[in-house]
Amino acid sequence: MRRRGLALTSLLLGGWALSAHAAEAPDPILPAAITFATSTGYWEDDGSAPAVTRAPAATSTPSPQANPGSPTTTRPSGPRRGYYKLFAVRQADRTAKVYLQQIAQTDDGPDIVSTVEVQELNDLNPYVTDIRPENSTGRLNEPGLFAMVYLKTDPDGDADSWAVAIDEFGDITVEKSGH
Repeated sequence: MRRRGLALTSLLLGGWALSAHAAEAPDPILPAAITFATSTGYWEDDGSAPAVTRAPAATSTPSPQANPGSPTTTRPSGPRRGYYKLFAVRQADRTAKVYLQQIAQTDDGPDIVSTVEVQELNDLNPYVTDIRPENSTGRLNEPGLFAMVYLKTDPDGDADSWAVAIDEFGDITVEKSGH
């Protein structure tokens, strides 16, 4: 009988400790709707270059709720540098919206310069299955971005790969890959 009492006491104390720990857990850092993300590539400018921007496709009207950010209009003076982030946000219907962010490295930490939809992919109403950088070593020799987005247009179909690239001038291209 004494063993049963010790076991019950241990279970109760253990459960209390777990519930106390769960109550102190911080809010999630990354929203659950972000299913895939990669930070890759780099950019640098003299501080006067515009943020990466793209005109939305003629068939879509941008919604403030669909866009998690907008281009920043104030620019610090002097040289800037940073990296790109490409990510997918899952929608209620299980499809995804793909966004590209330009992020500056500042003395205060990362700062979002711009967020734009990758309209060529979003027009496909995709089911994104993966996003991968070209190079995971962290060492790039030239400015720009190259990443692969794997997506399905039919949830039961096979995934296609799409290349998203930004050249050293900030021009964005999105093409279906022959992969």
